[in-house]
Order: sequence, then structure tokens, then C-alpha cells
Amino acid sequence: FTQEQVACVCEVLQQGGNIERLGRFLWSLPACEHLHKNESVLKAKAVVAFHRGNFRELYKILEGHQFSPHNHPKLQQLWLKAHYVEAEKLRGRPLGAVGKYRVRRKFPLPRSIWDGEETSYCFKEKSRSVLREWYGHNPYPSPREKRELAEATGLTTTQVSNWFKNRR
Repeated sequence: FTQEQVACVCEVLQQGGNIERLGRFLWSLPACEHLHKNESVLKAKAVVAFHRGNFRELYKILEGHQFSPHNHPKLQQLWLKAHYVEAEKLRGRPLGAVGKYRVRRKFPLPRSIWDGEETSYCFKEKSRSVLREWYGHNPYPSPREKRELAEATGLTTTQVSNWFKNRR
């Protein structure tokens, strides 16, 4: 297999939800450093480690390699879910919203799977500063301006509209 073919097989097996087969495929790969440093292979290894409950291995993979921003959401989800599961086992009961918040504070996302920008109420600080700046000179943007703001901030038009309504 070429590196691209291996990466493709990893992606297809992940998307198909065939985690056991993915694990067997990864185990069968030759010990080639280039292959095992490939981002798709690393992501696949992280998914398999999570599904097997091998969280220490998952954390090692996520903290030890830099991942592309398009993979961040999936890997962040694995990081948080793994920590939630560990906390639930320790406490012997499911976590509520406050429990999950405490886990997120105790185990912040590593920089390898996070751009470092804080989110508040699901809005990144950059988005909020664009909206605040706009609000300063026009608290009543037109529908066209709201669409432009939505594009500029990565939010939906509804989110932009609600932000202005709440701010006023």
C-alpha cells in the first residue's frame, strides 16, 4: 500500500463506523515511520484507542502530534468524551452539566487539536469583537449587512440577528 492508500482506507473504515476492522487494519501495517506519522493514520489510531477504552494511548496520540484544523472538532470530541467517561467511572454516576464543565476546566484541550482561541457561548472571541465593533457604529444592521457579518464571523444569520437583539 502507498501512504495515500493507507490513509484512504483509514478514512473509509472510520466513516463506515467499522472500528474493529480499522483496528485490525492498523495492527497489520508494517512498522514504517512515515506511515505511522500520517495524520489519517494517527486519527484512526486515536479513534480505535477511544473505542477500546485505552484513554492513555488516546491522550498520548492527541498531545504528541499536531493535527490540521479540519480534524480538530472530531479529535476534541474524543478528548472530552474520554475525560467524561473517566470522571463518570471515578464518581460512579453520570456527569451533569456542572460536572462536565469541571472536567473541561481540569483537562483543557491540548494545543495540537485546538487553535487556542477561547469560545464564549459558542462564539469565538474574534467573532464577538467583530460584532461589538459593528454594534458601536450601527446597532441595527440591515438583512444584507447581517448576511455579510455572518460570513465574516462564521456564524449563521440567525445567530448574528440574535446577538444584536440581545445586545440592544
